Amino acid sequence: MFGTYLRRELINRRKQTVIIAVGMALAIALVIIVNSVSAGVKAAQASVLQSVYGVGTDITVSEPATAQSATTGQAEGGGPRFDFGAGAGTDTGAGRTVNTSRLEPTRGATVMDATTLTTVKKVQNVSAAAAVLSLTNTSFSGTLPNFQQLREERQAGGTGGGAAVPSPAPTGGADGAGGSSFSVDSFSVLGLDPAGKSVGPLSSVTLSSGRAFTASDTGKDVVVLDQAYAKTGSKAVGDTVTIGGTDFKVVGIVAATGSDSTTAANAYIPLDVAQKLSGQTGKISSVYVTASSASDIGQIKTDLTTALPKATVSTQADLASSVSGSLGTAGDLIANLGTWLSIIVLAAAFLIAILFTISGVTRRTREFGTLKAIGWSNGRIVGQVAGESVVQGLIGGVIGVAVGLIGVLIVNIVSPTLSGRVGSTAVEAAARTGGGARTGGTGSGFGGGGFGGGGAFAGARTAAANATTDIALHAPVTVWVIVIAVGLAVIGGLLAGAIGGWRASRLRPAAALRSVA
Repeated sequence: MFGTYLRRELINRRKQTVIIAVGMALAIALVIIVNSVSAGVKAAQASVLQSVYGVGTDITVSEPATAQSATTGQAEGGGPRFDFGAGAGTDTGAGRTVNTSRLEPTRGATVMDATTLTTVKKVQNVSAAAAVLSLTNTSFSGTLPNFQQLREERQAGGTGGGAAVPSPAPTGGADGAGGSSFSVDSFSVLGLDPAGKSVGPLSSVTLSSGRAFTASDTGKDVVVLDQAYAKTGSKAVGDTVTIGGTDFKVVGIVAATGSDSTTAANAYIPLDVAQKLSGQTGKISSVYVTASSASDIGQIKTDLTTALPKATVSTQADLASSVSGSLGTAGDLIANLGTWLSIIVLAAAFLIAILFTISGVTRRTREFGTLKAIGWSNGRIVGQVAGESVVQGLIGGVIGVAVGLIGVLIVNIVSPTLSGRVGSTAVEAAARTGGGARTGGTGSGFGGGGFGGGGAFAGARTAAANATTDIALHAPVTVWVIVIAVGLAVIGGLLAGAIGGWRASRLRPAAALRSVA
């Protein structure tokens, strides 16, 4: 009886069924498309973050940057500073050759005690943790005039038995006329635990040549280079690179995965060596953390914030906000417009279903009154109306799932390319130290302030500072998305049916008899 009556009503009221089903279908399709595209954007953001934070990094711990004052090795604001005395360098006769290198914390980065790593590892549900020290190696090399010689020549030229004797023209220096020439090379260096491979920047790279770090590399002057950096500087496995005034042997070269152009740093060295050469013994810049499961991330962040009140604790969701470019724009669009549009359309579909169901009940006053007169109970009438509404919702849900899947298929076929750039400390700080190499001609073209970086590796360092990743958007579809979509259609039908059925159950048989009369 129920099935027969249901089929008859759906066929006789085709217009109402079509309108409710179409409205529900549009809402369900939009929910599926928005959810799938949102998942695709999040996956793309995670891919961009992997180029800096590494695969499996769920949380990062660091300390907020503080204003830096001038020191022996730094100018005001944290830029590199070099001071030279009159006797600095090596006397070549025509001038003095100066060549010095300094390894120091990355400009804008704040170091913290290495015991932070121990604190992090003690937090419940932390699967793995690794500490890094973000540094910048700045080298100054060039030829300066022999100031002592210039002074003696001027003094000798000024004495001529009372007669005015013109001072001799300056000599020496890079141009033979008292001038100077110098260059500055600056590149990023990351100190890390050679034994740690499961989490951190090197967990997301591929080995191009040579070998990766091993536990035996602790305390040794060995370095792993970024492929782009090595190519720009014509470096290969077995060559040496000067870092902090010490020669390091290149044991491996790594490349970024996917379409990333560079890895997190130009050079990687053992953490203990980095601490020693930079004068940061017992200090680190950041801690990378992997949670036991995704559901533990919130609890770990809360516990870390409590255990380390002065530290900045960031999850992948927090780090995603640092992804700029069209990928960041797409993420904002999905998070704001897409979500709210889905909610509004879904609410409109529910409202349309409710209004049409109530309108149908009003038009069927005689029918429901007569049914009650022949013995139908209120519950049976409510069940009949609710059943009709649920079927209409299911029809809309099935159509909506089909339309939604077609929409997702179109997105994947078009596969729009989104670009993303990460504003990370390890990458950004290298860019803030300066631009390309500079050479000075006549004059002393240098002072107490910071120099622009450059030299042979300027191109690689600049690329790292402005690394942009192009990712083709892929919108995945999961079974749960389809289940949720169908569930929403059923909920919409039940809601409309419950309200319409309640209204129908309140009709009295006498009303139907009056309508018939």
